[in-house]
Amino acid sequence: MFTRRNALLVPLAGVAAGLATTAEGAGGKMTLCMHQQTSRTAGYRKSLEGWARAGIKHVELSDALLDEFLKTDSLAAAGRVYKDLGMTAVSGQAALQDLWIPGPAHAASLETWKKRCEQFSTLGLPRMYCPSLTTRKVTPDDYKSTPACLREAADIAKQCSMVSMIEFTRTSSHLATLTSTLKMIREAAHPNVRPMLDFFHFWSGLSKFEDLDLLQHGELAHAHFQDVADVPRELFDNTSRLIPGDGVSPLVKILRKLAEKGYAGSLSVELFLPAMINGDPFDTARQIKAKADVVLKKARVA
Repeated sequence: MFTRRNALLVPLAGVAAGLATTAEGAGGKMTLCMHQQTSRTAGYRKSLEGWARAGIKHVELSDALLDEFLKTDSLAAAGRVYKDLGMTAVSGQAALQDLWIPGPAHAASLETWKKRCEQFSTLGLPRMYCPSLTTRKVTPDDYKSTPACLREAADIAKQCSMVSMIEFTRTSSHLATLTSTLKMIREAAHPNVRPMLDFFHFWSGLSKFEDLDLLQHGELAHAHFQDVADVPRELFDNTSRLIPGDGVSPLVKILRKLAEKGYAGSLSVELFLPAMINGDPFDTARQIKAKADVVLKKARVA
C-alpha cells in the first residue's frame, strides 16, 4: 500500500525538544531495563524484588501484573514497591485490541487507555505503549482513519503529561513494520505520540535494517531488547525471543544505528521463555544482565 520511502523523510512535525532524550539515558548512553512480562508468574512485587537483588535499576510495568496487585493493595503502594527498591519505572504497558485503528474494540480500548494513562501517570511514568493488536482484515480506508485514532490516544496521554507509543508487531494485520508506523505517526502530527522499537518484531518481521535510517534524530522514545533464535522465520513465535547475545540478530549494528539516531533511553528486555516466566526473578535478571551488558559494551552504548 505504501512505498517504503515516500512521506517518511518528511520531518516529524511538533516533536517537543524536551522529549528528544530521556533522563534515564542522559549522556548518550543506553540503560538496561527489565519488562515485567519476563518474570510475570512471580507477580508484581516479587518480580521487582528479585530484579533489584540482581542489580536492575530500570523497569517496565505490566498492566496485567498491576491489576493483580491492585486486587489487594493500592496504587500508592504499587509505586512504593519499586521506589523503595531504588528502581525507576520508565514505561508502562497497555495491551489493547484495535487502539490504533477503527474497529469493534476501539471504543472500549480507548476507555481502558484513559484508565491506564491515569494509573501510570500517578505512578510517575513518563510514557506508555500499546502494541498493534489487530487481526481483522485491514483496508486502505482503515489506514486513512488511523491518524485520527493516534491523535485520540495522544490527546489522552497529553492530559496525563505522558507520551503514547506504538509498538508495531510482526503478526499484526495493521501496523507490522517501522515504515508504516512512522508514516501514520507523521500524518497524525501530534507531539505526544512516538515510535518505539521492539528488536524481535523489527528483526523477525518485514522491516529492514535500512528502515532505521528513516528515524529522525531523537524521535525514538523507547526500545524492547531481545535476540532471535537461529530458526526459519516461518517458525518464529514468542519463544523465539532470546536473551541479548544468545541469538543471531545484529544487535551491535542496530544499537550503533540507534545511537547515531540520538537514542539514549532504556533497553527493556521482554522475553516469553517458559524457564524465565516461571523461574526465580533474581536468577533470570542476573543471567540477562550478564549477557546483555556484554552486548552493550561491545556496541559502546553502556
